[in-house]
Amino acid sequence: MTMESYKTLEIIRKNTDSSVFHLIINRPSHLNALSLDFFIEFPKALSSLDQNPDVSVIILSGAGKHFCSGIDLNSLSSISTQSSSGNDRGRSSEQLRRKIKSMQAAITAIEQCRKPVIAAIHGACIGGGVDLITACDIRYCSEDAFFSIKEVDLAIVADLGTLQRLPSIVGYANAMELALTARRFSGSEAKDLGLVSKVFGSKSELDNGVTTIAEGNQSSFA
Repeated sequence: MTMESYKTLEIIRKNTDSSVFHLIINRPSHLNALSLDFFIEFPKALSSLDQNPDVSVIILSGAGKHFCSGIDLNSLSSISTQSSSGNDRGRSSEQLRRKIKSMQAAITAIEQCRKPVIAAIHGACIGGGVDLITACDIRYCSEDAFFSIKEVDLAIVADLGTLQRLPSIVGYANAMELALTARRFSGSEAKDLGLVSKVFGSKSELDNGVTTIAEGNQSSFA
């Protein structure tokens, strides 16, 4: 099956004999911030992998130095400008609601995917990055990984799924403390909280380790 090209993503099959495919957030010059294009392309890319009979496992990672620095602030500004540009307040509010719903659906596409999705996290995993990983089936990180739920710092509601998914992963009290303080926490604390299953010493160890785990279990996942 021919893989479609994307502006914000890359799909790689590192071994032609493998059923493990890598879905990579590919905006390293923007620290993999999630643009409006991402929210259009991501569910399409997941659907293509889900429907591909050669795929048994999907590894979600980020290109460059960080996994994901959150939602692109230019995208948020664009959404706000578009929703407030009309004279009809009701229509503007409905336009904003539909845009947020489509962004939520892009994240929920991970849960709807029938193939297991493993998050391999290095560097920053902030805001929208946390939304992404909480929807994944399994999460691993490198020692340099750090996390933060940043919406409270931006005076916006964490509305793409973190507040719904995180309590079932780390417990309600922990989820509320992380969300309301927006504090940065390390990969080792993420492991203690149960957000990730294992911390690898470096990004290369993370990449090799997660690939080995996925390759070793691809027959059980199939």
